[in-house]
Amino acid sequence: MFFPIAMNSDLSDSNYHQISDATMEHLLEFLENLNDESDFDGFDVEYSSGVLTLKCGSKGTYVINKQPPNKQIWLSSPISGPKRYDYDLVHKKWFYHRDNTTLDELLNNELSTIFSTKIDVSQIIS
Repeated sequence: MFFPIAMNSDLSDSNYHQISDATMEHLLEFLENLNDESDFDGFDVEYSSGVLTLKCGSKGTYVINKQPPNKQIWLSSPISGPKRYDYDLVHKKWFYHRDNTTLDELLNNELSTIFSTKIDVSQIIS
């Protein structure tokens, strides 16, 4: 899927914090509910000071964090490595310009593989 990205300079500091905080809080809530509903060995989720850590047992650890100076969200994946997401004001998605994917697409694909079930964080990330 291709999204033409709006320049992150169009995003004010206050809008960045509002949007990124909402994204992180919704993602945390989704993952905590997933933890409560699953019996996945080694699963743990923590959020502190803008950094969300998702431990997936032997499958590895995700780190997702806010980067206010760049108005980005950074993700480190045990599967696909590091990525930097900018917020697209038109499509209301966090977007990685190098491969034209969104944060929710990556998490849906990788977490569905790890958990061997369909995971859809799309409704909570905007």
